[in-house]
Formats: sequence, structure tokens, C-alpha cells
Amino acid sequence: MPGRGPELADILAAHSPPLEHLRRDRRRAIRDIILCRTAMLGGHVQVCDSCGATTPPIYHSCRNRHCPKCQSLDQARWVAAQAADLLPVPYFHLVFTVPPALHPFFFADDRAGYQALFAAAMETVSEVARSRLGATPGTIAVLHTWTQTLRFHPHLHCIVTGGGLSVDRARWIGTRPNFFLPVRVLSRVFRGKLLGRFEAAVTSGSLFTPEPLARKRLRQAASTPWVVYSKAPMAGPDQVLRYLSRYSHRVAIGNERIVAFHDGNVTFRYRDRRRGNRSGLLILPATEFVQRFLRHTLPSRFVRIRHYGLLANGQRTSLLARARALLGQPVPPQPSGSATEGWQALYQRLTGRDPELCAVCHVGRVHLVYTLEPAPAQSPRGP
Repeated sequence: MPGRGPELADILAAHSPPLEHLRRDRRRAIRDIILCRTAMLGGHVQVCDSCGATTPPIYHSCRNRHCPKCQSLDQARWVAAQAADLLPVPYFHLVFTVPPALHPFFFADDRAGYQALFAAAMETVSEVARSRLGATPGTIAVLHTWTQTLRFHPHLHCIVTGGGLSVDRARWIGTRPNFFLPVRVLSRVFRGKLLGRFEAAVTSGSLFTPEPLARKRLRQAASTPWVVYSKAPMAGPDQVLRYLSRYSHRVAIGNERIVAFHDGNVTFRYRDRRRGNRSGLLILPATEFVQRFLRHTLPSRFVRIRHYGLLANGQRTSLLARARALLGQPVPPQPSGSATEGWQALYQRLTGRDPELCAVCHVGRVHLVYTLEPAPAQSPRGP
């Protein structure tokens, strides 16, 4: 397509491994990303009711959660929905990371590995908060698996209320304004819980890893200092929402970071956190780039954004109502960008542009005149 830079779809189309050698979720991600907003997914054509101008074909999106073109509206709707659950308390950002010695366990069974990571981290927050505060906080946990250079780095970003309901739900127990829970205690408990889960998997033989090697990895991880990062509390609901929008629907790499795709190599931008977030360029063979990207496709139907404690799905409404009553906060109004907001209104709110206003005369409204049936799909390995 003239006038645009290289995209992830171009690289996948040219250098994906044979699809029959891949598991289903990776095959689906490749196909969807390549076909996204092309004639192969069908589309529609619109015409202006004032000047009669006809729009170019508008092709459908794939809606795959790994596609860099398909996250903006879903992200905006989700973040807006979270606004209704915010409480007038400090919020803290915790990051639970996994040492490299344990990465082979995720390679052997990523679904089980990610489940263990969520369970160990959230049990840690719950138990340490209960023992140190006597309270149950609310947590939103988001799984990420990559570094800026697409290396494998599984970790959880967690937004946690600064305090919670007492065990008997009679009081709100707050933390100190600038301190949530001791990170050394969080780190120690988290290490024990995650290692314990992998130890149990090794003992039961449920991991596709030779036991001697697996136990060596566990010993290496146990001897490594573990750190749970606790960042400064966020200053108000607006900053909480910015954090959520930054981490919730991010994909491993967006098209805007891809600089060049030429002679079988991919050049992309990254930030080097060890050098003060300085921007740099990395050149990789396209086949290696694809391998790194595919490592971050999640198992089918795996939920990467989860809610716990006060925000757990089964009891969120009642617990938040109780917390608001104790904090003296009225029930907030339904936020803009809710699930009932149409995509046109959401698009206009996010961009300031009316998607139904004619781009030619800037007076009329465009309306659907006919739909385009999906064209026969070409091979994802095509040029």
C-alpha cells in the first residue's frame, strides 16, 4: 500500500513459519493480523447525502487482541468502565516479575505458567494486606510478557487500592499516603508461592520438562533475589486511568515502532531502560523478529486482565458499595465511554472528528450504500 510505512502484517506475510507447524492461537493471530482491514475481511462503501461523494472502501477489522490496529476503541471502552469503580483513596502500582531461571517453565506450558503467576501474585497481595493491614484491597492485574526488544519477560502490572475493607467489612482501613506494603515482604512471599506452585507441578509430572533440569532451575530461582516493584502512589483518578490505558490493551509491538523492513531485516525503535529510557534502533532478521513476536501470543481464551479483592467479578458491586458508604463517596454517574456508547460517539470523543461528516464537502453526512463481501483469502505466506 503506497504512502504508508512497513507494518507487522507485511513482516508476518513474508516471513511467518509454516502455519501447520504452529499451535492454533498463533495461526489465528498471523491470519488475522495479515487480513486486518483488507478486502479479504469484507467492508462497506458510504456516500454523502449532500454532495454525493462516495468514500473509498472501508474494510473490516480483525478484532484480534494481538493486532496493533484493533485495540484503541476496546481500550477506551474498558478504561472508561473502570472509572466507575475508582474510590477516593491513593492507588499504588505494583509490578511482579519472574527471574529468567523460571522462563523454561513458561515455555513448557505457558497457560499453566501464567495461571501460576496470577495466582501467586494475587495470593501475595491478599495475604500480606490482611496480615499487615487487616484489610482486603482491590486489584486490577494485567499480564505482559515482553521487553521493548521483544524478549520474553513475563510480569504483572497491578493497580491496587491504598487500603481496603476490614475483615468484618465494618471499616475502611487505609494505608499511609506514600506507603502501601513492604516490598521485601511482598517479594519473599511471592517467591515462595510461585516456586511452590512450580515445585508441585514438577512433583506431579505435569510439566513437559525433565525433572532434574526442572529442579536445577528451581534452585537457581530460589537463590536469586526477587523484587516486587512498588511505585509512588498515583495522584488522583486521572493518573490511575492514564496508567490503566498505558498497560491494559498494549500489544507486544505497534506499527508505529517499525522503522524499516528491507532485505529480510526489520528495524524497530525501542527504549533502553538501563540507559534512562534512551531511544534506540534494533535490527533483527525478519525470521527472528517473527519468532520473538509469536512468543507473546497468549493461549486461546486466556484472560490477561483480571480483577481481585474488592474488584472481583462475583462481588464487585456489593463490596464497592460498602467501601463507598464507609468513605462517604456517592455512587458515581455512568461514565462516558461506557459499554452502551456507540463506536461513532466514542471515536468522536477520542479524536475530535465526526466519523459521519463528509470529508469532501464537510457539510453532508455519509451513509452506507452497500457492503463488500469478503474476497477470497490469499495464503498468509504470500508476498
